[in-house]
Amino acid sequence: MSDLRTIEDGHLEPVAEGLGFPEGPVAMNDGSVLFVDIKDQLLRRLTPENKIVNVAELPGGPNGLAIGPDGAAYVCNNGGVYTFVKIDPLAPPGSGKTPNPEREITVPWPERPNYEGGSIQRVDLDTGEVKTLYCKFKGKCLIAPDDIVFDSDGGFWFTDTGMQEGMTTESGSVYYAKTDGTMLKRVAIVPTANGIGISPEGDKLYVSDTVFGRLWSMEIVGSGELKKPDPVPPMPGKVVQTLPGYQWLDSLKVEADGRICVGTIFNGGITIFSLDGTTQHLPVDDIFTTNLCFGGEDMCDVWITASSTGKIYKTRWPRPGLKLAFTA
Repeated sequence: MSDLRTIEDGHLEPVAEGLGFPEGPVAMNDGSVLFVDIKDQLLRRLTPENKIVNVAELPGGPNGLAIGPDGAAYVCNNGGVYTFVKIDPLAPPGSGKTPNPEREITVPWPERPNYEGGSIQRVDLDTGEVKTLYCKFKGKCLIAPDDIVFDSDGGFWFTDTGMQEGMTTESGSVYYAKTDGTMLKRVAIVPTANGIGISPEGDKLYVSDTVFGRLWSMEIVGSGELKKPDPVPPMPGKVVQTLPGYQWLDSLKVEADGRICVGTIFNGGITIFSLDGTTQHLPVDDIFTTNLCFGGEDMCDVWITASSTGKIYKTRWPRPGLKLAFTA
């Protein structure tokens, strides 16, 4: 795995600090960045002057975000599947070491006293009005919707990460839905489905599988339709690459040339996957580097959510990102 600093100087400018647990950044047409704050349960905007404006309250756990064909924000809400605690990575609970407040970071914790199930929500960016579009599939609550991407037809794919509860695990899924609330279908099962994106040609769906450190590629054969995988071995698609060691994968965005950029946990930073299986890595000083977005006139401005330190960084990318299907 090569280091992106060999291509770029790697300068990261902090443009927002003191956030709860930022995720889901989306570059807007006016130069601002819309994002969710999972811990503080808010949809927020980072202005071009680097000021934070609250757009809407989203109780539960707003986790992922995309702009729809109507200019509204569509949010994956995990329903409060995590609580958040402060820890000192060098003095974790039970170590007997005294925590240093200056080293403390905010991390998601698998305790969920207020969890009520996940949902997909629509937020009117002019009024702040919030509407729940989907909260159940075949009578059962969505578990923990995480990341979302629109296709050119105006429908959207989203991931549900599932849940780990003690000794048991409920697998995650990939869904396809329409914005009018009339159609929701499960299209794939991925154990810990997290990041999701579409190839430049619109023929591939990429899904990161968090705890396995694996990136999947699935063939899109129609609106909301994936090619059925071979039954043996049972896989949801083709493996792009599995990262070595203990690295988790979070949310993702796609570059204009087809590379896939994925927030990487524990080995904090952005991992860039090429379709030949090679990877590069941009280090970020945050073990929960969760997501990024491309923007600017040349699509080479990048904002990165450094979630456990409550920051957003801005940098210049060596290549343009893929323009999303819809902006606002």
